[in-house]
Amino acid sequence: MRFRKIHGAGNDFVLLCDLGPDDDKKWHKEAERLCARRTGVGADGLIISRLVSHRPAVLDVTCFNADGSTATMCGNALRCAAWAAHRDHGLQQMCLHMAGVEHEAVVSGDSVWVTAEVGAVQPRRLQAVINGRPTWFDSAHTGTEHVVAVVDDVDNIDAVMVGRLIRHHADIAPLGTNVNFIQSAGHQALKIRTYERGVEAETLSCGSGAVAAVVVATLRGLVAGRTVTIHNRAGQPLTVRPHDTRPTRTHWVGGPITHTFEGVLA
Repeated sequence: MRFRKIHGAGNDFVLLCDLGPDDDKKWHKEAERLCARRTGVGADGLIISRLVSHRPAVLDVTCFNADGSTATMCGNALRCAAWAAHRDHGLQQMCLHMAGVEHEAVVSGDSVWVTAEVGAVQPRRLQAVINGRPTWFDSAHTGTEHVVAVVDDVDNIDAVMVGRLIRHHADIAPLGTNVNFIQSAGHQALKIRTYERGVEAETLSCGSGAVAAVVVATLRGLVAGRTVTIHNRAGQPLTVRPHDTRPTRTHWVGGPITHTFEGVLA
């Protein structure tokens, strides 16, 4: 079984495409094995992508986190699957289904764009002390649970320690949440760090987290306008902009995809 190692702006995955009906496995267990950094391929998640229809172009995409849990939404996984569909089948515009939700995707030059649906937004969802200062986290659902805190310096945050604390906070039990820290980075730009639930670590980039960051930053007056650049730990920025026909509830997130290598699973 051939696989690709691929990353979306630093958020890395093992990608399996166009599997046959006989290729069903206990993928949550395979995800734990393959994503292990020291004993497996090493990744934030495992993507299973199947082409359902060529005209119209429809893919079914499942993303398993490194701990074996299933992601309800992963923007970078969707972007990686769309990139592979473009490479393998020549598709430029397509519909992706993940966890029962339909997403649009467009491959344009060096960027791959997918849509994320914005749900409930709740200001001041919970509070924690960071570096001796009480800090509020707003929540924004972008296909999965996110909380976002505006801080003065994201580089001065212990994202793993604080992220793990907030991820398991009693106010958001039992599901928990992804945790984002953002700061203003100039005109229409943000810096971000994200602790991802399911990976249980800080990741270099998070697509749904970038959308949540823009939603909260807009609420807080840090940005205003259509297009926001999100500077992540990978140094490969993502861009977030509202959907033309449904701007209040759908955002596009786009950026680079890198195909690192291919291999054969034993």
